[in-house]
Amino acid sequence: MAERREEHRRAAMATARAGLAPVGAAALEQTGLTAGQVHERRVAELSNAVAHESSRSIWAIVRANVFTLFNTVLGSCLVLVLLVGDPRDALFGFIVVANAAIGVVQEYRAKRTLDKLAVLHAPRARVLRDGVESEIAVAEVVHDDVLLLRTGDQVPADATLLTSEALEIDESLLTGESDPVSKDPGDAALSGSAVVAGYGSARVHAVGAESYASGLTAEARRFSLVNSEIRNSINRIIVYIAWALIPIILLVINGQMSAHGGWSAAIASGEWRIAVISAVASIVAMIPEGLVLLTSISFGMAAVTLARKQVLVQELPAVEGLARVDMVCLDKTGTLTEGRMELADTTVFESVPGWESVLAWQGAHPNANATAAALTSCYHDATVELPVEEVHFSSARKYSAVSFGHGPAAGDWVLGAPEVVLGAGTHPEALAASHDAAGKGLRAVILAHRNVKEQVGSPSSGIAEPDTLATGTLAAEEEFSLAGLAPVALLVFRERVRPDAGATLEYFREQGVELKIISGDNPRTVAAVARDVGFIFDGDGYDARELPDDLEAMADVLERESVLGRVTPEQKKAIVLALQSRDHVVAMTGDGVNDALALKHADIGIAMGSGAAATKAVSRLVLLDGQFSHLPSVVAEGRRVIANVERVANLFLTKTTYAIIISVVIGVLMWRYPFLPRQLSIVSSMTIGIPAFFLALLPNARRYQPGFLRRTLMFAIPSGTIVAGCIMAVYAFARAFPNPSLSGELLIREAQTAATMTVLLVALWVLGTLARPFDKWRALLVAAMVLGLVLVMAVPFVRKFFALDLPSGGLLAATIAVTAAGCVAIELLYRFLKKRGAVSERE
Repeated sequence: MAERREEHRRAAMATARAGLAPVGAAALEQTGLTAGQVHERRVAELSNAVAHESSRSIWAIVRANVFTLFNTVLGSCLVLVLLVGDPRDALFGFIVVANAAIGVVQEYRAKRTLDKLAVLHAPRARVLRDGVESEIAVAEVVHDDVLLLRTGDQVPADATLLTSEALEIDESLLTGESDPVSKDPGDAALSGSAVVAGYGSARVHAVGAESYASGLTAEARRFSLVNSEIRNSINRIIVYIAWALIPIILLVINGQMSAHGGWSAAIASGEWRIAVISAVASIVAMIPEGLVLLTSISFGMAAVTLARKQVLVQELPAVEGLARVDMVCLDKTGTLTEGRMELADTTVFESVPGWESVLAWQGAHPNANATAAALTSCYHDATVELPVEEVHFSSARKYSAVSFGHGPAAGDWVLGAPEVVLGAGTHPEALAASHDAAGKGLRAVILAHRNVKEQVGSPSSGIAEPDTLATGTLAAEEEFSLAGLAPVALLVFRERVRPDAGATLEYFREQGVELKIISGDNPRTVAAVARDVGFIFDGDGYDARELPDDLEAMADVLERESVLGRVTPEQKKAIVLALQSRDHVVAMTGDGVNDALALKHADIGIAMGSGAAATKAVSRLVLLDGQFSHLPSVVAEGRRVIANVERVANLFLTKTTYAIIISVVIGVLMWRYPFLPRQLSIVSSMTIGIPAFFLALLPNARRYQPGFLRRTLMFAIPSGTIVAGCIMAVYAFARAFPNPSLSGELLIREAQTAATMTVLLVALWVLGTLARPFDKWRALLVAAMVLGLVLVMAVPFVRKFFALDLPSGGLLAATIAVTAAGCVAIELLYRFLKKRGAVSERE
């Protein structure tokens, strides 16, 4: 539906453009659009405004999180308890509300983030209208507008250049290419790119959703959830239980009504209320409602912890996801590197007086490009002499020149590409050093000098006698001669590598995580950066222009290659998909719009805090301060969450297992349910709820092991069966050998107390096995739960509140014997599963 609407919208825009009156190029360049032409385009909806829509409405989010099967069942039980029972038996209603609220808030935050997604940061755009330069909101730019581009501006819409004065545009956020691109009249300027040098004007030819940046990020706006093994496993468990609930609920309700004299008698006597409460208790016990809540709390606490370390978790299960990753794809520019150049080495050929002050002057120049600006880190004392002539740098010219007439820096100075400045075959030593640096993926620039006195009046110099010149600028290459220049110093530059990148990548390698470096830059440059961060590989990187389009064939190439250059945004996405097709769990890092699609499709997208807004919006994690060294902390938090949630899942699913078995057996035998709701509350609190909360938050450094669901069920089903067997054995003994001194409700209460004692003791043993290996805090936690059990049974007021009467005689002996047998059985099960690797104490 959305795609069809988009096709209709684009067709309507094309029709609107076709109906516009033609605008002459010459008139447009001189005066821009008139007010009438601007109004005509606004009416035709050819403005730069973009409607940002996410795929889920607020109502859809609420519906998905509130109107679930479990919430429906538990909500119905809550209403029944409030209508016919004691409100103290309705505490489970808090879990229902909390689960729904957390889900709604989490997805609403994701929706808000996606709705705010925008590639363009620039608050204003500079345009020419009616011959007057003015600043307008980016959304007010219309088709055919004349943009006036200056250094530092961001291009607000796709445009075609009309004029260009040494104009250079940085398209790294869009293409990944770190080098600025020289632009001439007729060239395209893409929305989202930035002007880094020179100035010019351009005619807008694509606005709004038709622009390059909007098209690149349209897919990124679509809502999706991170792939979480924990969440997927819990959802599968919920599906299993949901299918079992309907017949079991019917069986339980019929059994409880029959246990109270049958349907007619129970309704007539009013005991149907007791039967309903007993049925509610059994239903609630079967649903692991606290597991989802506790999982969300675990993720939330991890997110808070990471936020203190400047890591923004935009979707909670992403904390777990990074701990499962076995393949990390790294963008180079802005991720491994800081996105700026640094001076790596200087080779001096001839120490001409003033050369250092000239380099300082070049670095401090207001129009210095990224390479020249990097000189300021080493050269600070610029010459105070005013130049008599300048030749600005351009990518086409590949050099800049300046002439000083007097002082220690007198003469002509040229800074540029060695092969251009020196010419082929001259000064072989300097050219050889330059070639060697280029082979390492580094950028080499030569500083050359020519004495003024040797060139004054020379017809080839292009520089007149100093006393006849005023300061000015030469615009064309032919106006300046490179003859007679001698090399002074070779300056070698490289991209500044993030200081924490090498150690972080070494950490991932130690953890068995494979690494791929992919970039839109030159393969040799990417290879040089890769070696700087500790990569060991042969060759000069793989040129992605040779990558096959077929995902299977691409995956074969990726098995061999780890460093790739000239990768397009679409190829980055395809690389992620190809790796996922080989069952890899893929994380992708990036900072530019060109990374957005790959980040969106990766299992875990990680954006740098200095990156584009679109990149951060689609990422699961954002490194706010751009420090790569935070990633090991994220992995550690993910491991803690996975390991601890697995512990508590075993507790919850053990309870679900024995609750289902007891409900089925009681329903078939038509016995009265062996627990009151409040007795189940104390069981759930002491053996599951309270300890699970603390276990989920304790430190745990166990390495990730796949198979969460399999391991959990391998422990929970047998242990739950053992607990259910113990409960039914004690309860059957109480019914078969009733205490002759008791009758009626007292006899039933004694049987319920024996069953409650049994489940408390055996379930506490389950807790003790899952809390291993014991440290101070886990031992204290288990000891506190045992002490709580003693207090419940020893304090008369508490016993009365929970309707507990201590058993005596044969029932007490049977309870002790069955409980001891159950604890031994749990211990044997734990040791057996530990040998098979289904449970682990290694942390």
